Amino acid sequence: MNRVLVQGSVVALVGLAGCNWFLPLVFVLPDTKTVPPEFSRLENQTVAVMVWAEPETLFDFPYVRLETASYIGDKLRREVDGIHLVNARKVEDFIERDAQVAHDARAVGQHFGADMVVYLELLEFQMRDPDAPEFIQGKIRASVRVYDLTGDPDEPEYFELQEVAVTYPEQPHLYTPEGEALVRRESYQQFAEVTARKFYEHEEAL
Repeated sequence: MNRVLVQGSVVALVGLAGCNWFLPLVFVLPDTKTVPPEFSRLENQTVAVMVWAEPETLFDFPYVRLETASYIGDKLRREVDGIHLVNARKVEDFIERDAQVAHDARAVGQHFGADMVVYLELLEFQMRDPDAPEFIQGKIRASVRVYDLTGDPDEPEYFELQEVAVTYPEQPHLYTPEGEALVRRESYQQFAEVTARKFYEHEEAL
């Protein structure tokens, strides 16, 4: 009886596999995994994205706060249901008018009536290696913290998330003005992608 069952199972498998009976398992196993958000409470909230940078970074890249926040905001707007983002230009203008709030996510969030503030501190931002300025390679690294302003307005709850770091391209390229513009744009896009993924379910390669 067991022999009959085994033979029946083999026939059934052959019938299901058809011509792909010897197809390697790599072609039938999933090549991605579903990753839950690191922080899942931005849906249906008013959110301000705020970026801090060292004065030395701002000297070389005066629009880095606005550009970083804009790229991240655009990605969040496309991926997080019901999110309402405070205009990044308005946030930057507010910080430029009052430098004391550059570190104060609570003040910025309350000024714009935000429920949440996604606050990033740029720990590294460069497009050319100081020791090899003839090469271009984007490197962006930042800490990420989320402030929840829906509770106690004087002592808002906050959540430390994992750092974000991207390097583009993997190997440095010889400098050209056109190449630098491309590297900078792609570095921003990849950084925004990795940062925004902290806030929504997504697929990652195994």
